[in-house]
Amino acid sequence: MENSRLVYSTETGPTCPKCEKPESKCTCKKNRSSGPKKHPKKHSTDRGDGVVRIQRETKGRKGKAVTVVAGLPLEDNELQDFAKALKSRCGAGGSVKEGVILIQGDHRETLLEEIKKQGYTAKLSGG
Repeated sequence: MENSRLVYSTETGPTCPKCEKPESKCTCKKNRSSGPKKHPKKHSTDRGDGVVRIQRETKGRKGKAVTVVAGLPLEDNELQDFAKALKSRCGAGGSVKEGVILIQGDHRETLLEEIKKQGYTAKLSGG
């Protein structure tokens, strides 16, 4: 195995790909200047097209469904209040993360009606 360098160890955690030292003891210029890697956002929060997208998601939740509402053109405080109203309408829990509302359970049709009542253009997306 020519290409078998250590990437992760339970003793030290992640290692630097350049110097192959634990990230906490990395001496590479690359690692110092860039800081922690930022992962791309999972859901599109682009407010440019003006369409609110509602989809059901189960990945990473042990098979439990979550309804995702993305694309609302609201600021953080307004989004929190709107999420609270949607949660009470569905009778379910949920949260707001990175500009996306997550409602526990499959409530796509109920949310679609409610969001359209509020005057937003909304559609179901995903499978």
